[in-house]
Amino acid sequence: MQILRPITSNDFAAFKQIAIESGHGFTSLPVDDQLLQDKISRSERSFSKQLDKPFDEGYVFVLEDSETGEIMGTTAIEAAVGMQVPLYHYHMGKTVHHSRTLDVYNTVEILSMCNDYTGCSEICTLFLREPFRKGLAGRFLSRSRFVFMADHEARFSDTVIAEMRGVSDSQGNSPFWKWLQEHFFSIEFPQADHLVGLGDKVFISELMPKYPIYANLLSQDAQAVIGKVHEKTKPALKLLEKEGFEHRGYIDLFDAGPTVEAKLKNIRTVQRSVVAAVNITSDVSGKARAISNQGLANFRATFTDKCSYDSTTNTLNLEPCVAQALELSNGDLVRTFTL
Repeated sequence: MQILRPITSNDFAAFKQIAIESGHGFTSLPVDDQLLQDKISRSERSFSKQLDKPFDEGYVFVLEDSETGEIMGTTAIEAAVGMQVPLYHYHMGKTVHHSRTLDVYNTVEILSMCNDYTGCSEICTLFLREPFRKGLAGRFLSRSRFVFMADHEARFSDTVIAEMRGVSDSQGNSPFWKWLQEHFFSIEFPQADHLVGLGDKVFISELMPKYPIYANLLSQDAQAVIGKVHEKTKPALKLLEKEGFEHRGYIDLFDAGPTVEAKLKNIRTVQRSVVAAVNITSDVSGKARAISNQGLANFRATFTDKCSYDSTTNTLNLEPCVAQALELSNGDLVRTFTL
């Protein structure tokens, strides 16, 4: 059985291995022991806090094989981004150059640096290790974040964003960054990406151009990747688009990957999930469903076909092994949805 739960200090070695496997461009998981340990400690503090509004909490989860204890993947939620360290984006807009006298009318795309998503919640750090990328695991890992947010909505913003990894090559070089580097910076993309992962973003405000950039002045290679995602990120983007996330013109400063957004209450999984009472019984089977115990520090979620939902009584019939894995007793409430 695959169990999603909060990360603990005992998961450090596996967490570091995931950071190594995630490769270039995965900014939220740089291979740095101190940073990874800090992420785990911050997550443990966040799960233990009593809160009525979001601030700067970060919730990290791991997906564990309950039989082997192997960590299969990870995902995370930032409660309110940009509150302590500024969150920068480029926003894609348009400007018009018009001369009635010359009968000239040109519309030009511009990129303006902004902090428009300050205070929004962010889903991030979704990574499923290569051997486990089959079946429903990826879909479950992505969608389970939303039921956690729905059950603890006071801890999160009304608006949820996701920054998607932009286009880069196998060495981690970004065509978009290459143009910026030539004109404004003198460091390579992997180094800049690493600094951002470490939380060192001072250089952005110091060196990034303050005025809007005319997109048509960028190289053809740089223009071609604006708002595009890395090949390995396409499945994750498709999942989010099915959930109702949309791209509204915001892109990453370094690789020009799109940031997508949705209102928490409008996310498909939130709308289609139900809260039901548990009935523990044997020999149950049905469609595969994701089930969470609605916990906080003791949050547990899994997916299984050893269950069946009765809409007339709003009851989820569940086999004992699943109930035990989720730390549930008869009559407990769970949130569940069909995968």
